[in-house]
Amino acid sequence: MTITLRAGSTVLFTGDSITDPQRFESEDGREVGYPLRIADEWGLRHPDRAVTWLNSGIAGHKVMDLEARWQADVLDARPDVVSILVGINDVGWHTLDPDGHVITAADYAAGYDRLLAPLTEAGTELILIEPFLLPVRGDVEAGDTRVGEEVRKEWRADLDQRIQVVHELAVKYDADMLAADDLFAGLAASTGPEYWSADGVHPTPAGHAALATAWLRLVA
Repeated sequence: MTITLRAGSTVLFTGDSITDPQRFESEDGREVGYPLRIADEWGLRHPDRAVTWLNSGIAGHKVMDLEARWQADVLDARPDVVSILVGINDVGWHTLDPDGHVITAADYAAGYDRLLAPLTEAGTELILIEPFLLPVRGDVEAGDTRVGEEVRKEWRADLDQRIQVVHELAVKYDADMLAADDLFAGLAASTGPEYWSADGVHPTPAGHAALATAWLRLVA
């Protein structure tokens, strides 16, 4: 399915730090990540079809965090299209909730499903972006912690389950899906993963450009 953006459409991006690369430090709230690149490229290609672009991504957030603010940050905006990228914070040591309970793939699926149900009821079109993890070499910084390759391999197994959830929900809700994990795996095969993400999680400028280009292929 191809999503058609018409003049006056509202598109809302939401998720974690990948969608929110320091956007609160910029005047327009979008900063330098893939949402801003998408908006700028759309404006260049379609000066006759002005679109409102919103971003409610917040660094560190998981599905449960999105759910807690979904009404105010997403539903109340009444967007025509919602683009979601969330999941990398739902793997590894992040699988503990504030009460110390393990957040399983089933919990992730149930929470994500609760995000999508009211949007489809409202007729909102959906773009679901796979969470992704690039196999960068050596230890990397993850917040205040250095994470080694072996730990990231454990993350990989968790993440694959979350990616499968996104695929299943895309089918259930007839959503467009951006296969970002596959995208970066293919790109990294010829350049090495560090070109696209220094830590395996957060895209470089080239990585954000790759996401933006793939996203724009889904809309007309």
